[in-house]
Amino acid sequence: MLGEQLGTISGEMTGLRVLSADGGHAVTESSFTATGTLLGEAVKDMGTYESALRPDGTLYGEGQGITMTQAGATVTWHGTGVGHFNESGGVNWRGAIFYETAAAAFARLNGTAAVFEFDTEEGGKVSGAIFEWK
Repeated sequence: MLGEQLGTISGEMTGLRVLSADGGHAVTESSFTATGTLLGEAVKDMGTYESALRPDGTLYGEGQGITMTQAGATVTWHGTGVGHFNESGGVNWRGAIFYETAAAAFARLNGTAAVFEFDTEEGGKVSGAIFEWK
């Protein structure tokens, strides 16, 4: 069951490269930086994910990153999801994300499964929302 909204982000893609195109199976790597909130704290989020184009035209992706407060509290994350190309030329991602932290402000994220919506636009804008999965 979907629980409370844990946070939101918005930002920009900072890099994109092709890792493989063997046998028509394209794999790309994308990086982004964003700002937003996590558990009510202002944060900067940065991450990199690999995505593979599947025969049905959807994407499978796995990523990792770090979320930080200005005071230096950090949370690392790993996520995986499925992407669908959208009308703007970007991709709408939906998936699961898992956190790890020693920061007291974010301790409740340890052991929490969350789901995310992460949307990109052709021009490089990104936005996302994270929800607790109960």
